[in-house]
Amino acid sequence: MTSDSSLKPHLTREHSLNLLKQMIRIRRFEDKCAELYTQEKIRGFLHLYDGEEAVAAGVIPVLEERDRLVATYREHGHALVRGVPMGAVMAEMYGKAEGCSGGRGGSMHLFSSTRNFYGGNAIVGGGLPLAVGLALADRMRGEDHVTACIFGEGAVAEGEFHESLNLAALWGLPLLFVCENNRYAMGTALERSEAETDIHRKAESYRITSEAVDGMDVVAAEAAARRAVHAIRETGKPYFLEFRTYRFRAHSMFDAQLYRDKAEVEAWRAKGPIVRFQSWLMQNGIAHEADIAAIEAEVAGEIAEAVAFAEAGTWEPLETLTRDVYADARPPAPAIVAPSAEAVEISYREAIKAAIVEALERDERTFLMGEDVGRYGGCYAVSKGLFDQFGPERIRDTPLSESGFTGAGIGAAIAGMRPIVEVMTVNFSLLALDQIVNTAATLRHMSNGQFPVPVVIRMATGAGRQLAAQHSHSLEGWYAHIPGIRVLAPATVEDARGMLWTALQEPDPVLIFENVMLYNRTGKLAANAGPVDIDRAAVRRTGRDATLVTYGGSLFKTLEAAEQLAKEGIEAEVIDLRSLRPLDTDAILASVGKTHRVLVVDEGWRTGSLAAEIGMQIAERGFFDLDAPLARVCSAEVPIPYPAHLEQASIPQTATIVAAVKAMFGKG
Repeated sequence: MTSDSSLKPHLTREHSLNLLKQMIRIRRFEDKCAELYTQEKIRGFLHLYDGEEAVAAGVIPVLEERDRLVATYREHGHALVRGVPMGAVMAEMYGKAEGCSGGRGGSMHLFSSTRNFYGGNAIVGGGLPLAVGLALADRMRGEDHVTACIFGEGAVAEGEFHESLNLAALWGLPLLFVCENNRYAMGTALERSEAETDIHRKAESYRITSEAVDGMDVVAAEAAARRAVHAIRETGKPYFLEFRTYRFRAHSMFDAQLYRDKAEVEAWRAKGPIVRFQSWLMQNGIAHEADIAAIEAEVAGEIAEAVAFAEAGTWEPLETLTRDVYADARPPAPAIVAPSAEAVEISYREAIKAAIVEALERDERTFLMGEDVGRYGGCYAVSKGLFDQFGPERIRDTPLSESGFTGAGIGAAIAGMRPIVEVMTVNFSLLALDQIVNTAATLRHMSNGQFPVPVVIRMATGAGRQLAAQHSHSLEGWYAHIPGIRVLAPATVEDARGMLWTALQEPDPVLIFENVMLYNRTGKLAANAGPVDIDRAAVRRTGRDATLVTYGGSLFKTLEAAEQLAKEGIEAEVIDLRSLRPLDTDAILASVGKTHRVLVVDEGWRTGSLAAEIGMQIAERGFFDLDAPLARVCSAEVPIPYPAHLEQASIPQTATIVAAVKAMFGKG
């Protein structure tokens, strides 16, 4: 541990009074918020920081403006000390458009891009992988920043905690972990939830330098933060601080607080950080009654102004509430050039690899990360050879920690990188669902457009052979349900080659689903093939009698079915969706308006499927164009029975597609 005196707090009168003021400022602000909550001027959840002020006041000022801060959901104090104006914080509590998150985040989601404050997260531990990604971006660019991540002791039970510590230690990231151990995760005492209650020892198991600090002592908090930040800047490695503190109020304003004795709370209040430090200052003649009165008066005035600002604020008009679900400004669609006569026979796998190589060569911010993408060459050999070509920084092998490395990719994207995150299979993506749905898809909107997430996540999907129930999923329809992300399903070698670069230009998260049964399939790729449009469906075969709508792995089965139907006098038009969210409904309706019959082919399960959504949109907007009932062919499921003519296969096959279309015409 360094003995440099510059690392110790210098308790001048000015600095001491400022430390006290910051703590009083947090306490009085939250007292006012509690009062306003009972008046129903602040709604939703309200988690108060009462008792933990020494951590925010001691740690956050040690960070520089260029450093990054990720908070937890109990983050009012963090935001105030970081420099987010109190009026903007209060307006956010009210839900007003003048709030620091435009009224969209509320108490748990305060953001400020100008203060490098990446906000709170309502998901316990959810901010940890994000912080890993922010620090990773800084390390890859050689920037001298520190990322601090604040979380409660309840988060240490989450897998994301362990995944994040491992990644930070493994990659040597400039990351300060700040655990506010207030002894209760909601209503569960630490002793009842953790086998090891010395939380800093968990960090030691990952070979991260760690300390346990008295979190009720603001001077000790500042001293520990100075040591930690200095060490991170010197070594570039992570540091872990466990602050042992206590929250005096209930978990939230809804909490009846039946899980702990009042005597316990009062005993902790007697040694609270404000009482403790204020008493010490006065006993040592550093502060006087007049100083305390002046601080209280100044803070009261600031709070009154903040309340007035919030009261005078405006409500966002209903018609703009969906703004920033996606970016308003998108790059122009790539110019489509006529394919050259020169073409090469290429596999779907090779086409994706060529797309990754192009992206890495064109943009130094781009890197590929995922399980076994490096030395192993990828589970499906998509990235084979790229490790030797681009090195371990840009072809980054990760541990088996889907939530951790997906969240890290999201954080790196927010910091300005353009990561390609590979999740080995779609069923493994369920382990990263929290990061995809609760962070990537929501952060732009909750932050009022301050933090876009331009990440691309690739994953293999679709039925395999002899892989049982856990490796045969087609879950892209699940993801297509989620606002805030774009979902692509390339089927042809042209799309496999061209979608990635277009997706990397998007300001929003893009998920690309690669059907495993296509990897070995080959096709002709024009020598001048380049980026492709990712907004529009494609007519892969024209026809007049029926429309077949499909995507991904079912495209070629559907095309084969159309050829068989043509031999029987039924000319089917085949629509390749290409984009599953948003759907190109106009293209579907245009085809239905011509053929008047439609069949949707979807490898997903029928109940709640993407096929059901497409069918409903046709029913809503194109019902009077139909000459036959809507129909679909999906993967078999139980206990819901299929019509007899669709019970021939567990997944859509050419024969089942043919049978379903013929049934529309009354042919058996």
